[in-house]
Amino acid sequence: MKIITTVKELKEYVKNIDKKIGFIPTMGALHQGHAKLIKQAREENEIVVVSVFLNPTQFLKGEDLSIYPKRDEADKKICELSGVDVLFFPSVDEIYRDDEVSILAPCVRGFVLEGSSRPGHFNGVLTVVMKLLNLVNPTKAYFGKKDAQQLYLIKLMVEQFFMDVEIVAVETQRESDGLALSSRNAYLSKEERQEALKIPQSLHLCAKLVSKNIRDRDEIVQKMREILSPLEIFYVEILNRNFEVIKEVELGNSVVLVEAKVGTTRLLDNIWL
Repeated sequence: MKIITTVKELKEYVKNIDKKIGFIPTMGALHQGHAKLIKQAREENEIVVVSVFLNPTQFLKGEDLSIYPKRDEADKKICELSGVDVLFFPSVDEIYRDDEVSILAPCVRGFVLEGSSRPGHFNGVLTVVMKLLNLVNPTKAYFGKKDAQQLYLIKLMVEQFFMDVEIVAVETQRESDGLALSSRNAYLSKEERQEALKIPQSLHLCAKLVSKNIRDRDEIVQKMREILSPLEIFYVEILNRNFEVIKEVELGNSVVLVEAKVGTTRLLDNIWL
């Protein structure tokens, strides 16, 4: 595995590659969810590139950038064992300059759900993803479905900026008890870990209600909120795949999304119906 730390070296490497490149951008603290992305990229491409970059522009003032889990040596080992060809490990100064041009998230769909409580967050996400996609120039880039709003906005950016890359959505990887894998799970105490199970349990209830032909959005959301209590709920929402509000679940075209705080940790999860 080749480790590259500068933009110049990465551009030189990519320039000489005439093969299909699969790319997985990450913020580090890799887990089995990332390994799943790498595995699919390995199966579908000749070269696999992973980036580890803790992107400061997607953290708002007072958020957890300084304590975000960093496991650099473990990340390198996971990439090596997973068959990654190139690990891009840049510093902040390699990616950002003073007086930056930035990408702005769409005014509506970028400022609802997570964007509502974290205004400007998706501006930072889209800006860094645009930079990384331009640097790596991959055939396909892989993102987990757990961050559904992020995934949707990245697809929208690629479409609207006429970028020549396929965005691949990969199913959420879960623990045996149903909790979605996340780097933020490391923040949870043993007791909070148990409380966090209310999130997948609420989604399981939603799926069960839909299987009984209950499709009304308000009824489902209310019952999910009852399961989630007493967690601090940022949102429980049912949208279509274009992230537009719907009154009833549309099978094959719906996403059910939850964001709640467990202790001091915000956790996201969803199911696609």
